[in-house]
Amino acid sequence: MIQQSYARGVLYVILAGVFLSTGGLIVRHVADADTWTILFYRSLTFSVTVIAFLWFQERGKTLGLYKKMRALDLLVTVSLALGFIFYLLSLFNTSVANTVLVLSTGPFVAALLGWIVLGERVTMVTVIAMIVAIAGVLVMVSGGVSSADILGIAYAFMAVLAFAVMIVTLRKLGPERNTLSAVSLAGVMASLMCLPFIATLQISAHDLLMAIFLGSLQVGLGFILITLGSRSVPSAQVPLLALGETALAPLWVWLVINETPARNTLIGGALVLAAVLFQGALGLRSR
Repeated sequence: MIQQSYARGVLYVILAGVFLSTGGLIVRHVADADTWTILFYRSLTFSVTVIAFLWFQERGKTLGLYKKMRALDLLVTVSLALGFIFYLLSLFNTSVANTVLVLSTGPFVAALLGWIVLGERVTMVTVIAMIVAIAGVLVMVSGGVSSADILGIAYAFMAVLAFAVMIVTLRKLGPERNTLSAVSLAGVMASLMCLPFIATLQISAHDLLMAIFLGSLQVGLGFILITLGSRSVPSAQVPLLALGETALAPLWVWLVINETPARNTLIGGALVLAAVLFQGALGLRSR
């Protein structure tokens, strides 16, 4: 049985948000490859990264974990694969700001599913943190939405639902199960889903390197940490604590490629980070 403290789970999920926040910066460096090609190679790299971590963690027991997979494990695989695809499609069909706004509803969706499926109670601290976080995102993306953004926003909502299903299913499986085997297969499944939409698998060395960074550094380490953190952190708090991604993403672009964020972005990002730290600190204190 895998034992883990709530404090360690919180640390894992907050760190996951840091790694996930690098996605926008890396995507900005993609030169010519289209969405589906990048997604294909990113997904394969993701699976290789998670399998390598799983082997390092379990060594001789790794193959046995795959043999013990059940229907719920496959639900983790499918929901995460769909989340990968819908998230990237959203980024290519609307602004990053609009995608971020929709993703900020993740804690509410996960909380609702967690209550329905697991009976997990949502504390007042979490509710307050959710309200502050979504207020911060609203400040960040204030400016309106055009009709051209509707498809991208729809993809973002589907990504939110897929990730919420994944998180609640991980919680349902319980801390005694090492669910990284199910998570690792999500990249393979996402790659297979991409194949019908790819005209050619040819890609430049530069863009392949960017896809590898996305698959290993961003979603690879990010979802390894989310999977580990979900063992001891309630469903509603996992996407909330990971919202640090929302605030940090424009910061990396600012620091690395000197793209100065708007004042609203900085103010809203500060509110989001405050909500994450508020949830983390008071959650630890209550435990």
